[in-house]
Amino acid sequence: MIRDARVLQPDFVPQEVVYRDAEVNQLSNALEPITRDEPAETAFLFGPSGTGKTCLAQFTVERLREEVIDINHQYVNCWQNYTRFRTIYRILEGLGQTLDVHRQSTPKDELLERLRTYDGPPYVVILDEVDQLEDTDVLYDLYQLSNITMVLVANREEELFARVDDRLTSRLMNCTRIRFDKYGLDELASILEARVRWGLTEDAIDRDQLERISDAAAGDARIAIGILRNAARYAERQGLEQVNGKAIVEAIPDAKEEVQRKDIETLTPDQRTLYEVVREHGEITPGELYDAYTNRVDDPKTKRTVRNYMTKMDHYNLIVAEGENRGRHYRLADQ
Repeated sequence: MIRDARVLQPDFVPQEVVYRDAEVNQLSNALEPITRDEPAETAFLFGPSGTGKTCLAQFTVERLREEVIDINHQYVNCWQNYTRFRTIYRILEGLGQTLDVHRQSTPKDELLERLRTYDGPPYVVILDEVDQLEDTDVLYDLYQLSNITMVLVANREEELFARVDDRLTSRLMNCTRIRFDKYGLDELASILEARVRWGLTEDAIDRDQLERISDAAAGDARIAIGILRNAARYAERQGLEQVNGKAIVEAIPDAKEEVQRKDIETLTPDQRTLYEVVREHGEITPGELYDAYTNRVDDPKTKRTVRNYMTKMDHYNLIVAEGENRGRHYRLADQ
């Protein structure tokens, strides 16, 4: 039943992106000056998780590469590369300039100097989960480099704007800002149809079943693709030629758990500590959470940073923040 398992992975970049024509056009227009060997605009893609931001960014840059043969690009996940050093290192890695870099001893200024002196083809850098950067000064560093074009990706622009200084705020407000809304049921079902066409055998699943999956995913393409993948695997194990209702029912909780587990694995050490505190307490107030957190780490972040961490985990449905002000408390999200 499964012809190409790669197509059923959430990070697979398809040959076409459906229901995002306006967003593709906006990003393409922002990057278009590169085709004339001119500086391009910074683009900022924001919206809920599972709305195709990362996929569209990679798709559009890849299409740009087809138009402009001589171009470099690099994808940087700032949730994993959250420090200034790691971010710059990953960008240099895309240029093959890290072989002699020592993570413990090479100064950040030396890494920046390598980027400043880069004189190769246009370089497009996708900074995913950019609101996870511990030091947003790296964005200002990159803004000053005319040979690098940035595509920023985040859940909410408010979280990023709240953490940057006036120098960056003015630049972010004037860049190309592209908003992504959650997919509707029909849109998500059509996205799955394309995945089925590329990845499964003919007639492996019908439209009604895809709509059932889309409804369970509640607008999140990551979960929808996970349900489809797990349902197809379940049907294969049962020796079926088509995905049936039981396969979908079995796949729904597994897919949601997979997405949640993957998100937990990407948490920074401090975020993981906060998550574990909430998990152990079941329900906890912000004050109690911060006290428990500071007792477990050697160099605790500020209360403001911790609030940002909790907001991020709330967006990814890892924890739930309920109540306001003094009545606020945190608990783990239901799987």
